[in-house]
Amino acid sequence: MARAAGPARLSVWRQDKPRRGGRGGGQPSGLDRDRITAVSVRLLDAEGLAKFSMRRLAAELNVTAMSVYWYVDTKDDLLELALDAVYGEMRLPDPTADGVDWREQLRELAAQYRGVLVRHPWVSPLVGRYLNIGPNNVAFSRVVQQVVRRTGLPVHRLTSTISAVFQFVYGYGTLEGHFNTRSAALGMSRDEYFRNSVAQVSESPACAEVLQESRAIMEARGGDTVEEMMERDFTYALDLLIAGIEALVEREG
Repeated sequence: MARAAGPARLSVWRQDKPRRGGRGGGQPSGLDRDRITAVSVRLLDAEGLAKFSMRRLAAELNVTAMSVYWYVDTKDDLLELALDAVYGEMRLPDPTADGVDWREQLRELAAQYRGVLVRHPWVSPLVGRYLNIGPNNVAFSRVVQQVVRRTGLPVHRLTSTISAVFQFVYGYGTLEGHFNTRSAALGMSRDEYFRNSVAQVSESPACAEVLQESRAIMEARGGDTVEEMMERDFTYALDLLIAGIEALVEREG
């Protein structure tokens, strides 16, 4: 007879695991879940998602892997904890404050989310993998909803609006994070990597015509550094989205 499968994993936030260390009840000394999470974030930033493991984390903590399992059941638990921890880096505006402009608050939320994706390139592959019901993610989601409600769009348009803005930010921040990771892996600055990439493409006959057309667009856009180019593109693209929201508010009445 086949063995019955256990309950599907939902979320580390739905599990009753201890948050403080100490030797009572067999807990390892000097550990708690916050410390384990902080070290997980540091390892993920330094070494990336592919190299992250319970064994590697235990070595960094100078404990056995079994000591870590006292606090979490799986590596997925650690990744979900780390994901929520970096969401806590975002400075969230107060959508209930008097005289605030939803446009500026939406820009601030978009910039904060982009910053998390760029600083922590391992975040984007994890978004959507878990329930993401940790306190920091819930706080972020709530503020996003409150700000978008203040646009004046009808309620049945809010989820589409949130998707348009924050899926754009997700894509932009993910690509920017990949760009930074690749340039660092090659031992180049972002500007050096960009110039090297343009030089490589210039040597390809198949890309010559497209590159020539792109060069005129790039020159018209302006920006002497990768940072300037990325900031200008991000800001203008976000302005386009906000202008679209304003137009739809007017159209929807």
